Amino acid sequence: MTESVDQAATPADAAAPAPDRRHHGAGWIGLALGALGVVYGDIGTSPLYALQTVFAIDNHAVSPSPADVYGVISLVFWSITLVVSVKYVVFILRADNDGEGGVMALAALVRRTLGSTGRRTAIFMALGVFGASLFYGDSLITPAISVLSAMEGLKVAAPGSSHLALPLGLLIVVILFCAQRWGTHQVGRFFGPVMIIWFATITLIGLPEIVKYPGILKALSPTYVVSFIGDHPYTAFIAMGAVVLAITGAEALYADMGHFGRPPIRRAWFAVVFPALTINYLGQGALILHQPSAIENPFFLLVPGWARIPMVALAAMATVIASQAVISGAFSVSRQAVRLGFLPYLTIRQTSTRESGQIYVPAVNWLLFLGVVVIMLTFRTSARLATAYGVAVTGTLIITTTLFLVVAATLWNWAPWKLVLAAVVFGGAEVTYFAANLTKVTHGGWLPLLIAAAVFTVMMTWQRGRLIITARRKELEGLLPAFVEQLHEQQIQRVPGTAVFPHPTKETTPLALRANVEHNHVLHERVIIVSVQSENVPHVPPDERVSVDNLGFLDDGIAHVTIRYGFQDEQNIPQTLAGVRDLAPELDIDPNQATYFLSRITIRCGDGPGMSVWRKRLFIGLAHNAARPSEYFGLPEDRTVVMGSQVDL
Repeated sequence: MTESVDQAATPADAAAPAPDRRHHGAGWIGLALGALGVVYGDIGTSPLYALQTVFAIDNHAVSPSPADVYGVISLVFWSITLVVSVKYVVFILRADNDGEGGVMALAALVRRTLGSTGRRTAIFMALGVFGASLFYGDSLITPAISVLSAMEGLKVAAPGSSHLALPLGLLIVVILFCAQRWGTHQVGRFFGPVMIIWFATITLIGLPEIVKYPGILKALSPTYVVSFIGDHPYTAFIAMGAVVLAITGAEALYADMGHFGRPPIRRAWFAVVFPALTINYLGQGALILHQPSAIENPFFLLVPGWARIPMVALAAMATVIASQAVISGAFSVSRQAVRLGFLPYLTIRQTSTRESGQIYVPAVNWLLFLGVVVIMLTFRTSARLATAYGVAVTGTLIITTTLFLVVAATLWNWAPWKLVLAAVVFGGAEVTYFAANLTKVTHGGWLPLLIAAAVFTVMMTWQRGRLIITARRKELEGLLPAFVEQLHEQQIQRVPGTAVFPHPTKETTPLALRANVEHNHVLHERVIIVSVQSENVPHVPPDERVSVDNLGFLDDGIAHVTIRYGFQDEQNIPQTLAGVRDLAPELDIDPNQATYFLSRITIRCGDGPGMSVWRKRLFIGLAHNAARPSEYFGLPEDRTVVMGSQVDL
């Protein structure tokens, strides 16, 4: 098994933040348009199923009576206002890690703030990992519920073809995941215009109902939330479990910040998305008030009969965009987890020559595809699937708030009263949403929790096993300074050429280098030991990326090169080594002619302490299926030599 366990890379825990490089030269209108297409696809399609689910939950516990309708619409509006407009757009977007967002990036920022060691750091990193695990559950459920809810518009537009909703939904999902290999950079230019049409359309279908029944505007008053909860506490509690569907996709505001920057996301939200969502939900509420039977599908019943088929087609495109956004997010989270040491090396392909964020991760793509298909065939309708959706969303919201409060306290030095106020306002609401969704655990809410538990176990097992293997491998390697001294004393025969040895540290000797000397009794004219460090920042500037150490001897042709990558940077060793000539011309490195030597480690399940047997077997299985280091680091296959050893776990 090739040594995918830190073959050359080690997560670094205390990197200084790099300068902000977020699209300074791009026009904010273009970026805001792009944000509409990528960032707001998920939350923008929530009107398709949110209110329908509220009134269908728990055998219609929420009735279409005026008190319940005003209460529900008010809850939806103030949930969006509080969680999205205030928490995310105003506050969370400020907590960027070198311009990048997302729960893993936020956890890395916390680790950088608190230090790399200590119990508190470990707890908060574990919390971030669990948040990322919940995001994978969201990545499975979002495509399924979004596409199904769009196709179910056929029940209103063409009742005779309603049986085609599931097959058509599956077809869309197949096309969506098969298209991932080509990336979103070509399709992306169409995302923004489609979503502009979408938001304009949902605004236009909501306005006529508001004009006909302007009394629905009273629901914008928070007093209706208070009276709804006071008069019907149990009903309000049940409703909260579904109201949270109106804010699904809020995490995308933060996760996609690195692609667009903070101002375009904010402007797109307040100028387009927030008003459109508000008008559409008010329109649905007005329709339900005066046509109670509309609770069966209030969104599509807002649409005139002649326009329902086109609306189904537009909704299908919008839900594909929503699904694409969350799939791309899963790819980004996976890459961050690999760089931070919580997943084994994965094959990661760049799908754009200009945007580093445009990537394709085959293993993640096909696992998501399999999961989405199974979920669609199991739940079959968006109404049944909606019961499983809220747990993942609310869990992620709570974790993001917790990590944000740590950053606010340690990095921004917020006063205690500010922390308490934020915890009560944001955390209190989110804990209530989460508790309401826990009542649905037996009706499908177990699904995202099961997915999160499985992913969390995999991530923490890999991280723990990687540390154990690294420690035991160092015992075999021996100290590098002593080995270099030994080479000078023995006068080893030198042969022409350059040998590059990827290795995680300059403290110990690469096993491949030691084996080459001990068994072949030769050493290349130029020996370059390369260590890759994955920093806790998204990007490391090229001029700060490489450092060279001659290991105490200036003229022996042996040197150590440290390469620092951010967790969003492409890790390509030959490409980076091409720039080392300027730093150390005496090495005369030509990465296109060098031979790359990889250490190969076979891991056996031993009886040593540190992990239980089942976790050791899981770790070994993950290591066997990890991407080859030669592919991960961009090494040429025809000039890469693998040499082996063995370690007990």
